Amino acid sequence: MVEFDAYGPEKIIEVYNPKVGMRGYVILDNLALGPAKGGIRMTPTVSMNEVAKLARTMTWKNAMADLPFGGGKSGIIADPRQFSLEKKKEIIEAFSKALKVICPEYYIAAPDINTAEQEMEWFAKANGNKKACTGKPKKMGGIPHELGSTGFGVAHSTLVALKHMKKDVKNVSFAVEGFGNVGTFTVKFLTEAGATLKAVSDSKGCIFVEKGIDYEKLMKIKEETGSVVNYNGKKDSCRDIIQSPVDVLITAAIPDIIKSGDINSVRAKLIVEGSNIPMTEQIEELLHRKGILVVPDFVANAGGVISSYVEYTGGNEKKMFRMVEEKVRKNTDLVLTQAEKKKTYPRAAALEIARKRVLEKCKICAVKI
Repeated sequence: MVEFDAYGPEKIIEVYNPKVGMRGYVILDNLALGPAKGGIRMTPTVSMNEVAKLARTMTWKNAMADLPFGGGKSGIIADPRQFSLEKKKEIIEAFSKALKVICPEYYIAAPDINTAEQEMEWFAKANGNKKACTGKPKKMGGIPHELGSTGFGVAHSTLVALKHMKKDVKNVSFAVEGFGNVGTFTVKFLTEAGATLKAVSDSKGCIFVEKGIDYEKLMKIKEETGSVVNYNGKKDSCRDIIQSPVDVLITAAIPDIIKSGDINSVRAKLIVEGSNIPMTEQIEELLHRKGILVVPDFVANAGGVISSYVEYTGGNEKKMFRMVEEKVRKNTDLVLTQAEKKKTYPRAAALEIARKRVLEKCKICAVKI
């Protein structure tokens, strides 16, 4: 069940094409700062409620990054592992055509789970307007998310948080939940900075290596065998990554991975949310009380939408990486400083900043600054 509050969602759209077998949702959460910006995820379990939560996260993420976008998200109910690439193209095109009435005037799409630059090319062409989405291939003037903008930002957010904790990155160990686009680039940039990867997971399981995991070797094994579990190390289930004896835990895959029952099992002193909604706000507050610092998703993983903004305004890769680094580092520092000053947990401080930015321009919101 979608929850409504003083900020939105403003529009909920459900689309269906029985001939193609396409069914999906679009949530335009809040348009105060501009057209809704958010990715398209394609999974067999995606729900309207999940999309609504993600759209709200995008409202705060875009506001926190000080971008001229509102918050939105969309989901297509389908399992791309169960059909051909041609069928996937047909579904994406049908979805794009169904959204012509709102896209790109009110909604600008982007990659998400099971969608990447190829899907964005299909989406833009079916819509007839290149501005309909970002994350397109370079040949279409795009800046593909496959360049690692989100993971790059997550790594920089982690480095700023470690500085706040007065920890030297070269003496820090970390674990990453998920080894897709966000996870792989986060590992790449953090290991380059000197941190030691000790645990990593994917959909097949988790591995732990006390002496550290070699990034290049891990990438090779993942590419050749399809899973990180084939790396030589202690093997566990996917969720065991949460209990890893490391300094930093980075979430980079599924929502709600950390449950209330996991609070006493978390051993890391810093959690950086590379994935969206990896836990509830209540769990973040409880972890904070236990002395665990949690950098919220819409602060840490804003690299993707910052990259989208650079593409949308005609910028290049160099400008993208520079802006991601500047904005993510600045905002992480701002949020952690505010949280410390106000003696609260980081999400509360971040929400106060983001809400104020939205309310300054919101004409429909039922609250005042």
